Amino acid sequence: MKKKTLVLLLTLTMIFTFALGACGKSGGDEPAENAGTETETVSSDETNAAAYNKILDELNSQASSSDEEIVVAMSPDFAPMEFVDLSRNGDEQYVGYDVLLAKYIANHLDKKLVIKPMSFDAVMTAVQTGNADMGISGFSWTAERAENYFITDWYEAGENETEQIIITTKENEGKLKEAANYDGLKVGAQGGSLQELLVKEQLPGAECVLMTDLNDLCTALLTGKIDALAVAQGNGESFISANDGKLVDTEFKFEIDEKYKNNVVLINKDNTELGEQVNGIIAQQKKDDVADSWYEAAQMLGNIKTIDELGYDDQGNKLTE
Repeated sequence: MKKKTLVLLLTLTMIFTFALGACGKSGGDEPAENAGTETETVSSDETNAAAYNKILDELNSQASSSDEEIVVAMSPDFAPMEFVDLSRNGDEQYVGYDVLLAKYIANHLDKKLVIKPMSFDAVMTAVQTGNADMGISGFSWTAERAENYFITDWYEAGENETEQIIITTKENEGKLKEAANYDGLKVGAQGGSLQELLVKEQLPGAECVLMTDLNDLCTALLTGKIDALAVAQGNGESFISANDGKLVDTEFKFEIDEKYKNNVVLINKDNTELGEQVNGIIAQQKKDDVADSWYEAAQMLGNIKTIDELGYDDQGNKLTE
């Protein structure tokens, strides 16, 4: 991954309080002589946001004028799927692939989208108790969820589920490539997540340390409270990018069963009508063939990958040559 100077000045332009801010650089300690690069940084951020903004504008232009709401709960600490961009206003500060999907679903249901941000486990509770119509937050299929929710058909999510990795500190680089290397170590995972399941199944010699918020886990890693952190690849890249050489990919990859390789929407088990409607909309999204462009746009917006790495021009158009 390219190391961009814009990461050092992140909070001057685009501050991601959930995905990047909690364990990324604050930018507040930068020396005064760096101030002259601010214009270049803003330009770089705007360029990387161009593809996302283009998609967002199109979806917003198709938004329903109905007063009937569809409430979607999500945990915005999981870039590039859902995170926070405080350079934007109101609900538009919630950004990422899953946000685009939520807008797409709301448009097809002819309803007004309302996003409720909350912790990952609270999302599941909100759906069960009827405080949210849907949970869209990077969920993968699990047997337990299948018992308690209407789980929709899968939707594509880039490598976010197909590649599950472990990140660690720079000091441990090259030391944690094999499962046996984790014996006796503390490996963090978000409670109730696929990563928790994978750590417990595939790293039996490790102590699995669970927390609610991914940013708290990242901070725990940086401060030595845990030795490593299990994450989806896109999320891991986000943390590595935001911490300027302090974190690295261990190069260990979990073995992923096919049933875990894509994301699903959680809906109350009794609301089969909504579930079938959403299944139809997900089928339409696949026909529209927008998954890759949405995912790449979210990666660029989060500064996980840059516009030149993914082949886009400054206006957010995919390059074909």
